[in-house]
Amino acid sequence: MLQQVNGHSSGSVAQNLPLLREGLQEFLGGDTPLHQLDDLTKVNPVTLETVLRCLQARYMADKFYTNAGCTLVALNPFKPVPPLYTPELMREYHAASQPQKLKPHIFTVGEQSYRNVKSLIEPVNQSIVVSGESGAGKTWTSRCLMKFYAVVAASPASWESHKIAERIEQRILNSNPVMEAFGNACTLRNNNSSRFGKFIQLQMNSAQQMTGAAVQTYLLEKTRVACQATNERNFHIFYQICKGASEDERLQWHLPEGAVFSWLPNPEKTLEEDCFEVTREAMLHLGIDTPTQSNIFKVLAGLLHLGNIWFADSEDETQPCQLMEDAKCSLRTSALLLQLQEDLLLETLRIRTIKAGKQQQVFRKPCSQAECDTRRDCLAKLVYARLFDWLVSVINSSICADPDTWTAFIGLLDVYGFESFPDNSLEQLCINYANEKLQQHFVAHYMRAQQEEYAVEGLEWSFVNYQDNQICLDLIEGSPISICSLINEECRLNRPSSAAQLQTRIESALAGSPCLGHNKLSREPSFIVMHFAGPVRYYTAGLVEKNKDPVPPELTGLLQQSHDPLLTVLFPTNSKEKTQEEPSGQGRAPALTVVSKFKASLEQLLQVLHSTTPHYIRCIKPNSQGQAQTFLREEVLSQLEACGLVETIHISAAGFPIRISHQNFVERYGLLRRLHPHASSSLYCQSVTKRTSECPPPAEEATLQPLLQDILHTLPALMQTVTTHNDPAEATTVPVHCGRTKVFMTDSVVSS
Repeated sequence: MLQQVNGHSSGSVAQNLPLLREGLQEFLGGDTPLHQLDDLTKVNPVTLETVLRCLQARYMADKFYTNAGCTLVALNPFKPVPPLYTPELMREYHAASQPQKLKPHIFTVGEQSYRNVKSLIEPVNQSIVVSGESGAGKTWTSRCLMKFYAVVAASPASWESHKIAERIEQRILNSNPVMEAFGNACTLRNNNSSRFGKFIQLQMNSAQQMTGAAVQTYLLEKTRVACQATNERNFHIFYQICKGASEDERLQWHLPEGAVFSWLPNPEKTLEEDCFEVTREAMLHLGIDTPTQSNIFKVLAGLLHLGNIWFADSEDETQPCQLMEDAKCSLRTSALLLQLQEDLLLETLRIRTIKAGKQQQVFRKPCSQAECDTRRDCLAKLVYARLFDWLVSVINSSICADPDTWTAFIGLLDVYGFESFPDNSLEQLCINYANEKLQQHFVAHYMRAQQEEYAVEGLEWSFVNYQDNQICLDLIEGSPISICSLINEECRLNRPSSAAQLQTRIESALAGSPCLGHNKLSREPSFIVMHFAGPVRYYTAGLVEKNKDPVPPELTGLLQQSHDPLLTVLFPTNSKEKTQEEPSGQGRAPALTVVSKFKASLEQLLQVLHSTTPHYIRCIKPNSQGQAQTFLREEVLSQLEACGLVETIHISAAGFPIRISHQNFVERYGLLRRLHPHASSSLYCQSVTKRTSECPPPAEEATLQPLLQDILHTLPALMQTVTTHNDPAEATTVPVHCGRTKVFMTDSVVSS
């Protein structure tokens, strides 16, 4: 049953406007208290103001989870709430006949995805996308979901299989503290900020029992090893070894009490994440024995000493830079810990080897002080990135199930949120590019969900219009010319890159894109991308070098000569890998850039997501100070925009955000039938303000239909009278649609 109601003006309408307005206000604002609205689609009308008010009311009432259609909004409580995450509560959601009727919770999302796997309805595989800015609670949410599945997806009958399941659960849960220690850091926004993206695949057998897992990581912020922003810290693991090592270990790793390391800023901060024993215990459960752990920590200590090696610029360009006097001890200690020859380490940091000519003659050129510092930093980043990847592979070998033992998976995607800082470079471009792709995936899924509801109710999908972000994606990744392709092309050109020249190329080649902007008052070369979440200004200085991510071949060669057992594994001598500084030559494929590798991994991730049934959790930080019971509306609003929830609201508003059951509609709008001369007053309550025992009991659908039609034919007449009274030119058809079980209206109906 699909009806579009078009009414006509009625003289009696104008006489009753005051009463009708009063009734409408009662309908809009006098019903359920905002903190009791557990779904933002129930807020009438759906606007940014009403959504913010609802979230604020719920947050102050300690209700931290709210549905938003196909999305769960999770507000960070910034305080311990143990009753919210007990195993008993997990089992309650798991055992409920209809979990969606319980209070909104991450366990609802977890249980729904688990039941989808059990239903075997295609696509059987599930994915849960956890998004939000740093400090919003993504890592905590992912951790709780993993615990949820460890509880509900492991209940084998036999004692032996139960022990096997327990061991798998423990290993999966122990991967968290290890990855957080090596991949998370304290930033200005969050004490435990993930500086990489991860997709955790929880593998399940035909009985829906968890048999294993696999981890895939994206874009580790390895620059943090050698460069930390003001008032930020390095990765947690460096602080853990310095604070948690025993006296013997300190002696072994050359970490004396009170030692100062330039790559270890703000060591006086005491964080929960500085607990060394938790990391060590977790590594042990993952199969990393004590000697191997000691080897890892010794290498990390070697990197800390490497950061204390400083050079003085040479007055003669033909001579190598001299070591600063107080850096000689650091060089010796670093070489000792990394098991490298001291003189070879010094030479590699100070001398650049160049191959030229057809004969590939080798020339040695002393580096400037800046180049020496760059090579030192590059060495540390290279070691740490290889170590991180090796840890991920160890974790996977420990927790990954045999392919024959699992049939489906639930994927948890914990991604960095949209970022916009005063200085934005390649890291932010990649992160925001990923957010654009995920936003498009989310909107496509949301639109499908909307379409399905409209189809069930008999409404036409053509009524809804929305803004896609494909134009912005074309600007970033499109073919044949885009920001990514131009940056990659600069990397392939055999000439020094100019920041101003790159800006000019981007502006001239992509001038036709409405998503490209430029700040003409800026002194530094830059360009602006109009993302779905807002404009971001990217500086072109350093973009090309970061994209090349050059690793001088001498550095790899140096590490291949190490006698350290771990570095021998990370840098095997038989490796045929090609470094970016080697010439490509005729017919050789160009070296992979950071953008190319990130784009390939992102496409692979999206292929996985497209093959699953997606679920969405949007984590929101109520304030940037991490204070409980503090809700800053402007900060929350910016996050709602950045995570795409505002766009979701706009999509909803473009359709029919106000949806009322037939019975509720008749009860609430019964007063409008006074305007209809043929209305039978005995069949409805005289006013929405008089819903007492004198009103008749809820009517059956057949009885509702005449009342419904009376109101639906009166409502457009009211709206047309209101609009023509204000501006005759504004009189239009009223967008009211009657579905099979609900009445759908736009905001304009209730805001007139």
